[in-house]
Amino acid sequence: MDGTTYNVKIWKTAVYRGKRKTTHTVRWELDGKEWRAPFDTRALADAFRSELVSAMRRGEAFSFATGRPVSHQSGASAVNWYDFAIQFADAQWHRTGGNNRKNTAKALTATTIALLRTPPTPFRPVDVRTALREFAFNARRREDAPPEVATILKWVERNTLTMAAWEDPAKVDEVLRAVDSKLDGTRAAATSIKRNRRILNVAMEYAVKHRILRANPLPKGRGAAPKTSSAVDKRSLLNPEQAACLLGWVRRRPRGGKRLHAFFATMYYAGPRPEEVVAMDVADVRLPDEDAEDQWCELLFHMAQPEVGKNWTDDGEIHEERGLKGRASDDTRAVPGHPSLTRILREHIEAESLKPGDRLFQGQYGGILAGSVIRRAWRSARAGVLTPEEFASPLGKRVYDLRHTCLTNWLNDGIPPAQVAEWAGNSVPVLLAVYARCISGHLRDLKQRILARGDLPEIAG
Repeated sequence: MDGTTYNVKIWKTAVYRGKRKTTHTVRWELDGKEWRAPFDTRALADAFRSELVSAMRRGEAFSFATGRPVSHQSGASAVNWYDFAIQFADAQWHRTGGNNRKNTAKALTATTIALLRTPPTPFRPVDVRTALREFAFNARRREDAPPEVATILKWVERNTLTMAAWEDPAKVDEVLRAVDSKLDGTRAAATSIKRNRRILNVAMEYAVKHRILRANPLPKGRGAAPKTSSAVDKRSLLNPEQAACLLGWVRRRPRGGKRLHAFFATMYYAGPRPEEVVAMDVADVRLPDEDAEDQWCELLFHMAQPEVGKNWTDDGEIHEERGLKGRASDDTRAVPGHPSLTRILREHIEAESLKPGDRLFQGQYGGILAGSVIRRAWRSARAGVLTPEEFASPLGKRVYDLRHTCLTNWLNDGIPPAQVAEWAGNSVPVLLAVYARCISGHLRDLKQRILARGDLPEIAG
């Protein structure tokens, strides 16, 4: 509720004595609506209550949005949420990559719709969401919005609440419920909720930094966001027979099968991320001589080119060029390649007549290999090889599961986690958090170690 009132009643401070601490709560009423402010000490509660009493005696208006005297308000009531959200999106645009920009736009879109004074009945809901996500919160496209989109955005700007809405705890809870839900009203996935909450937390800290809000209004501590697990689902991992059948099916694919087979084999044997593989040049593969006794190759990863969409990159390209994940922009990672991968890559380079400066894995007409082609080929391979039950299961469902399988195999082969983390481009804590549940094959040896320590000694009765 916007506006102010002079109809104020201030009650006596309530005291609650719990097992751990005593809470002193100041209570007051605005036009019949009760407000509360808890404090750890009586002195703090009395001081706050005195401020409310003094404001009431001075004849000062109280805000319906915050419950406090107007003189206590921050600059929030003078700032429209829509204008602030655009300012925040632009600030984030220049310091984040394409996927982060896209996720920020999605979170701000859901929040803006929740902060409208009235439902956008003059327009279709899908058109409002598209206008906000694809134009309002996109620094590159905002000025190029078509007339019908500009009309929607002007309506949104006129009908959005001010930042003072964030100073009303009930409104904050209402907004978070909306942001945590899907379009059909059901609860979103825990990972989506956590991502949206993280983006909104950054936005609120930005508002505090620019003195629009006095404090971050979002809940903190345990229960503020749902728990998520980064551990790999063991059901998604491929055994050697399944991997061989899938890679073999891809190789026999009439259209670009051999090229895609080499791509998937690189992920299975060396464990890189897909965006790292598509960025490789021929010079990034160090092959041994064909008659060398040691047929292990070495792969160098120094760049990633994730597919984020042309609307979210600075140059309008579909892929974004950046350094390796979690490393300095000019860092390089060297990974040994299995002799089988050496043979596959040698045949691939020769068959494609690639030179050292060429891209290692190219699309059908040259250029970067499209993510849609990669995903479509892998989906077709799963449909052609797996049983209907296996196809419906998480088994190898994503191309990324080839990386998960590779790293799990390395750990199960007894390679030290620190070395696996180095090859994978992860930290050791992240590696263990993701793959610890998938380590197997060592139980018998571990049981023998426990038995070797012996049992309790016999004690004479």
